[in-house]
Amino acid sequence: MSHDHDHDRTVKPMVDEITDFEVLEIALRELCIEKGIFTAEEHRRFTEFAEQIGPTPAARLVARAWLDPDFTALALAEPMTASKEVGVDWMEPTGFGTPSDFTAFQILADTPGVHHVIVCALCSCYPRPILGNSPEWYRTPNYRRRLVRWPRQVLAEFGLYLPDDVAVRVQDSNQKHRFMVMPMRPEGTDDWSEDQLAEIVTRDCLIGVALPKPGVTTNAVTTTRPAVHPIS
Repeated sequence: MSHDHDHDRTVKPMVDEITDFEVLEIALRELCIEKGIFTAEEHRRFTEFAEQIGPTPAARLVARAWLDPDFTALALAEPMTASKEVGVDWMEPTGFGTPSDFTAFQILADTPGVHHVIVCALCSCYPRPILGNSPEWYRTPNYRRRLVRWPRQVLAEFGLYLPDDVAVRVQDSNQKHRFMVMPMRPEGTDDWSEDQLAEIVTRDCLIGVALPKPGVTTNAVTTTRPAVHPIS
């Protein structure tokens, strides 16, 4: 007796559904729990904490810097101290004894002639204590490999077209160094409060793939067009 078999509906083995990094994370997590480095409950609490972090603290930092030149100077000279002013302690971000393993943090200020954008060409290093978890596209090889070679092309795919006289500086994160972008304050916001300004400093602005604009808030969904290999 023959049976029709729908291969498209066959459930694949679990091992094919997770990446090598996920397998490594599971093994390392279970080993740390077994060795008593932390408990399963502590890991759960940290995971929940990490998942709820958003770009709000960094947006608040930028908004405050736009309004206060002294705070701007502090943010650029002592970014970890400025982070504490908006409620983020890089050395102990969770508040319950789980210190960050990286402490070199720098804020990159855009100018009329220079635009910054961040990437981690090797993997996906990201300033999580102040920006939360990185977006999925930030971790893709497509973004990581191409941004360092064709930054204007990639920025254009996010809808950001910069004038030719604006230099684009790509800052590559690494194991011990994290970066975030401080964009320039947009026109038409002269009388805005810190709360109003913080709302338009989106995560994409803090990465450098967008510019803050009145009416475009942290709830906006960025539309990207398909990647096209540059002509030259």
